[in-house]
Amino acid sequence: MKRLTALILAGIMLFALCACTGSTGKISGEVSYDIPEGKAVPDDAVINVTIASHASWPYQDDWAVWKYIREGIGGTINVNAVPATDFATKFPLIMASKDGMPDVFGFQGRPVGFADYCEQGAFVALDDYPELVKDYNDFWDSLPEDQQEYRNVRKSPVDGKIYFAPIYGTERSTNVRAWLYRKDIFEKHNLEVPTTTEELYQVSKKLKELYPDSYPFSMRAGMQNLGVIGSTWKPNFRPRAYYDFENEKWSYGATEDTMLEMITFLKKMYDEKLIPADFFNINATTWQELVTTNRGFIMPEYQVRIDFFNNLARPTNPEFTMAVMTPPHADNGVGISMLNKWNYDPMGFAVCNTGDEGRVANAMRYVNWFYSDEGSDAVSWGKEGETYEVVDGEKKFIIGEGETMEVIYGFQTIGSYLRLDPEAVDASQSKEISDVTDFILENTYPKLDPTVYLEFSPEDAALLADYDTSIKTHVDENIQKFVIGQRPLSEWDEFQAELSELPIDDLLALYETAYNKVK
Repeated sequence: MKRLTALILAGIMLFALCACTGSTGKISGEVSYDIPEGKAVPDDAVINVTIASHASWPYQDDWAVWKYIREGIGGTINVNAVPATDFATKFPLIMASKDGMPDVFGFQGRPVGFADYCEQGAFVALDDYPELVKDYNDFWDSLPEDQQEYRNVRKSPVDGKIYFAPIYGTERSTNVRAWLYRKDIFEKHNLEVPTTTEELYQVSKKLKELYPDSYPFSMRAGMQNLGVIGSTWKPNFRPRAYYDFENEKWSYGATEDTMLEMITFLKKMYDEKLIPADFFNINATTWQELVTTNRGFIMPEYQVRIDFFNNLARPTNPEFTMAVMTPPHADNGVGISMLNKWNYDPMGFAVCNTGDEGRVANAMRYVNWFYSDEGSDAVSWGKEGETYEVVDGEKKFIIGEGETMEVIYGFQTIGSYLRLDPEAVDASQSKEISDVTDFILENTYPKLDPTVYLEFSPEDAALLADYDTSIKTHVDENIQKFVIGQRPLSEWDEFQAELSELPIDDLLALYETAYNKVK
């Protein structure tokens, strides 16, 4: 009922919007080309920007990054910051009337129903204004094909155009996963870092002997992390819906023999107490204590956990060193030494169809500036002597102990960037992390699974949610039961028969249809 109500509300909002703009999204008005040298828009341009504001670093109008944005672009830039927790509720209300629409949105992630808004003419595509987004096109066209993936995944299922401006540069920091291990413990006991799942099992047994109260393979967030480490058993494998790039087809992991291989390994680790008993849903505080007190030594995690644990543990244990390792692979002839790819930044900009050609043109120029060399440098680094300094030939942010460039300057916050200098992203992290980022990405599966970025119409999204909920509930419950012994592995064929009764084919068909529109 709640979902139906939401769809009806969305329909009302879109109907109201279409009544204001016209279903064709026609734009009228005049475009000014009287732009001062060194600026992106005319002096009299007024650009209204609505962004999501993250609770960890809520928007500050006096942040240095916004000072540089205003200086570089020109005109008058008004920012309306909506708390990220309220954005999903307020977005359709903002879109209900043309008069209330901003010129540009700075999204934390593509909102629900975005494709429908685009189809109804509420947003305009960057592709339709090549003369105004030259820096955008020149930059993306200059990149090697593999890096252009981050632009291609923004293609709309409506017409293949890009309405949601893509992010570049944060793939070195956002959602980067790695296999971590306690380097100091391994060196102390002359242990070899495991390269296969069998070696992972054997070294976990040795660590258990040395530290009887430990759970050496201290993985958490069970189902989520099974999707992270799936390539250990099969390239890009996930327990739920995923695109099998090797065989070019959609699949549901729980229906494959690979799932049984993964479960069999985890059950062995569970039975011998080599993995936390509650690893499917272990409390974060409990897990952190486990890792920092010599009771957890190997885990797939976010790369930022390197700093997190090292900083947390070193005051009382100076030797504590969390480091990265090559992902182990299964001895099945198929598994690879890689993690699945998750380093996708969901943020981005979208230009609203305000019905005024001049406003739309200036909004496009606004977006384009962020892709220019000047704009990228300004939002990545700021100004020498103000936000960064050069030490031994390298740029370094000017921040105090315990400070971050997000909180102090607003760098890398929602709505403040599109193209970032990868070196600035590295400089915003510790040297321990930046030094190993290349290694981590080299050991990451090269293709981003479409389930991470695909968008659907409200109707298909509702169907997807219904299918996914019923399937996921049954799959998750039974995978957990198999691992912890509440259901014997002898019932695997019976489980597969149960899955055949669920709408898995319908679910995959929705993904395939959406993927075919943008691939």
